[in-house]
Amino acid sequence: MKADLHLHTCYSPDSRSSLPDIIRRCGKIGIECVAVTDHNTIEGALKMREMAPFPVIVGEEVMSSAGEIIGYFLKEPIPEGLPPDEVMARIKSQGGLVCLPHPFAGLGRHPLKAEHREALRGQIDIVEVFNARSLGRNFSEEARRFATAHGLLQSAGSDAHSPREIGYAYVEMPPFDGPEGFKTALAKGHIFGRRNGLGNRLLTMIETLPKRLRNGDV
Repeated sequence: MKADLHLHTCYSPDSRSSLPDIIRRCGKIGIECVAVTDHNTIEGALKMREMAPFPVIVGEEVMSSAGEIIGYFLKEPIPEGLPPDEVMARIKSQGGLVCLPHPFAGLGRHPLKAEHREALRGQIDIVEVFNARSLGRNFSEEARRFATAHGLLQSAGSDAHSPREIGYAYVEMPPFDGPEGFKTALAKGHIFGRRNGLGNRLLTMIETLPKRLRNGDV
């Protein structure tokens, strides 16, 4: 199945993607599993899991004190601003998996700082090696080298903030059940993706500007 392992809903402060719109878009383009990774909340992911006719991984893109960390298979939200080691510990305490999103990206992204990435690599399960919103090809190459060097699983996601961005990156992988099954399936997966054009991203930024201004996210 095709799994987009990083996307945002209207429960993120910088996205207007409604849950029905996401479900319709996935059906139209053949995405059969998603990880909903809203910023600092799992509310949208929990609701999507109840609504969607396909598997939904409850995730959260947590802003730690040293950059962003994704938790997969969460049961409770993790507050923003905690030290990265505590964020990872809270993910693990729920039986979840730790993923580093866009770990070498720049241009306004918030990857986990290098010193923490190295110090905590024993707690990392997955490295996102293709993020459709990371414009530099070298970012993906560095992420693949890091994951390979440390024997970590590799993932991909669109990082969509609008429905039209969904599916720009995905993993073709076998069906799975739970975190351990997911790890086994991801190890057999194949990553596909293309970069989200700057024009498309600018359009999303314009569309979400009023919401981001209300939330102080600019």
